[in-house]
Amino acid sequence: MALFGIGDLHLSLSSAKPMDVFEGWEDYSDRLLQNWKSRITNEDTVVIPGDLSWAMTLEQAYKDFSFINNLPGNKIILKGNHDYWWSTVKKIETWLNVNDFSSVSVLHNNSYMYGKIAITGTRGWNLERDNAESIKIYLREVGRLRLSLDDAVKKDPEEIIVFLHYPPIYSNYIQHEMIDLFSEYGIKKCFYGHVHGKSIDYSINKEVGGITYRLISADHLRFSPRYIL
Repeated sequence: MALFGIGDLHLSLSSAKPMDVFEGWEDYSDRLLQNWKSRITNEDTVVIPGDLSWAMTLEQAYKDFSFINNLPGNKIILKGNHDYWWSTVKKIETWLNVNDFSSVSVLHNNSYMYGKIAITGTRGWNLERDNAESIKIYLREVGRLRLSLDDAVKKDPEEIIVFLHYPPIYSNYIQHEMIDLFSEYGIKKCFYGHVHGKSIDYSINKEVGGITYRLISADHLRFSPRYIL
């Protein structure tokens, strides 16, 4: 039994949005399938922090979710900026149940236990400090992370791990409100996605202020889930 993470799968089995046109994404669905099956067992858990499917609706995302559901292991998903199919949690969970996608769970204002480790997270946001709407969305995401962390604390975990879609720290910024939450709740590990291509060179993949940050976008991982613990 092990915990893995990989984000930004950008599956397009149900839509006309091929990622193969981008450098490094050639045959990515097949590569992901092969790597996943070679590393993940049915006893493992994989966290997918956003941008799972290019579909615009849940119905259009059926093939992508079927692909994910049929892969080994349990999957915990959270929202990314390109998950346009995302609806209310109740609607998503009902849809997953109706379609018997039983290996997929939703992380949204809640937490999950992996042994004695709590898995928490939220989408986050690409904060623009001079944009009122951006600030509003960002602070709402900070609040969602607090809800997730509070839910985890009730379960008395030995450790809490945070997963975000947007990076809370990058080469030219630090989202202090997010980092303050990490400090408040004793977070030591944060995994995030969203960053691709040449931007990967500017991502933070090290310990900063006692917190270890790791980028787990699919192309950065060469479409092979990263072992976490």
